[in-house]
Amino acid sequence: MTTTLAGPPAPLTTRVKVGLVLAGLLALSDVLGSLLVPVDRAQVAPPLGVIVLAGILGAVTLVFVVIAWLRRSRGAIRIVAGTRILSAVTALPAFFAGPPAPFVIAAAVLVTVTAIAVALMLSPARRPVPIQG
Repeated sequence: MTTTLAGPPAPLTTRVKVGLVLAGLLALSDVLGSLLVPVDRAQVAPPLGVIVLAGILGAVTLVFVVIAWLRRSRGAIRIVAGTRILSAVTALPAFFAGPPAPFVIAAAVLVTVTAIAVALMLSPARRPVPIQG
């Protein structure tokens, strides 16, 4: 007899699926962005540590998006949400460090889409309300 701590599979409602797709697209942009950063450090670019962290968080997110989608795992959905939140936190210095406007706009879009994706992934399933009468 085996015991699992994961609980029952998470329902993959349309909201959860949309959140996972958004998280996957954000993760893909993190991975590709970390590979396409300018090599010339004279150009404006985030610190190397942030670039590496974004690539790692993006890769972890992609793995757990697939696991969440295929296994309907609540734990995997939470890990996806956590990695996306951490990725958004790494973008916050762009609002205070004074980079060029395109970087600030990109950071704002990243944080906004991340908030939407996390809210969709972690939203509870709607349950029908019993009619009393």
